[in-house]
Amino acid sequence: MSKRSIFEDVSGDQPQERPQAQPGGIDRARRGARGAIRAWLSVLFALVVAMIVVGGLTRLTDSGLSITEWRPVTGAIPPLSEADWQAEFEKYKQIDQWRIQNQWMQLEDFKVIYWWEWGHRQLGRVIGLIWAVGFLGFAVARQIPVGWAGKLLLPGLLGGLQGGIGWWMVASGVTQGEGMTAVASYRLATHLGLAFVILGVISWYMFQLGREERDLMQARRAKESKLFSLSTGLLHFSFLQIILGALVAGIDAGRSYTDWPLMGGQIIPPDPFMIEPLWKNFFENPGLVQFIHRVSGYLLLAFGVVVWLRGRNSAHPRTQFAFNAVFAALLLQMVLGIVTVLYAAPWQIAILHQLMAVCLWVLILRARFLSAYPIATSIKDY
Repeated sequence: MSKRSIFEDVSGDQPQERPQAQPGGIDRARRGARGAIRAWLSVLFALVVAMIVVGGLTRLTDSGLSITEWRPVTGAIPPLSEADWQAEFEKYKQIDQWRIQNQWMQLEDFKVIYWWEWGHRQLGRVIGLIWAVGFLGFAVARQIPVGWAGKLLLPGLLGGLQGGIGWWMVASGVTQGEGMTAVASYRLATHLGLAFVILGVISWYMFQLGREERDLMQARRAKESKLFSLSTGLLHFSFLQIILGALVAGIDAGRSYTDWPLMGGQIIPPDPFMIEPLWKNFFENPGLVQFIHRVSGYLLLAFGVVVWLRGRNSAHPRTQFAFNAVFAALLLQMVLGIVTVLYAAPWQIAILHQLMAVCLWVLILRARFLSAYPIATSIKDY
């Protein structure tokens, strides 16, 4: 080898370009198909909201007991012939709801309530299928971000549990000789409560996937801990109110007293503990159940004002707006609740009240998320 000058270009005649550093390599390695997964979760979110609405309408039309068997696979096929329809109708005639409440029904009337319940169950199957196809597809393609496999598995597990609880709920009303004409209210509350949990999990994941990991790590340093704690409390309180609302719906307690702010002309409704044993009144006494739901609503509104006032003082404009939206939704929900009572809970207003609960739930989650991961605003954004 010949000697070279220390100033000579060792690459020869064609100088090589030095490779440029590419920032964000670690984040790209961890991110996976975040946008596609978020889109998939958005579809699941919309379907779960639809499931809650259809479930509410199924209850309001007294259709939930029209299918008396739980057939997770073969039940997807509805009756295809007149003989099939007649067989399903005969099964329904064996339960107390038909014997006590619906002996007036003809086959055509039965078909109406059957389609409501079948549609509700079918929508659950669709949700399970879309979750399974999406999860397996992303897993096989190795597009699930690091640390997200267990998280994305959770909605599917909860959905499977929800199917079992759904039948547990229906089974409480599919009785013979026990005088049951509806499902047990506490089982209905469990079923609805888990639906909101599933919706909350999906929503939280969508919020997280909507921003890059490095952005969330930086935002976490500016976490507003007090506001986060308050919004967590509001989330739990609103969940309690949702459960109480399900107890009201389960026994049609919203139609028992249709005056407001009093109940039957007095603050506490007459005979609040008329059922023996005492504890049953908290689940089966329409006056007491509605009274508890009302009082809880007043307390929720008062606590909502406290949280809103704190949220208005946030250092981040988007967090402030999120808490303003929560308070506006809370006020609207309060008005809808009063209107629902005054008009004896017609299905149009009752289902709107339930849908508004979904909106409020998601808005509280959004405000809570922004308390934990605030979005910094620069001077140029003003």
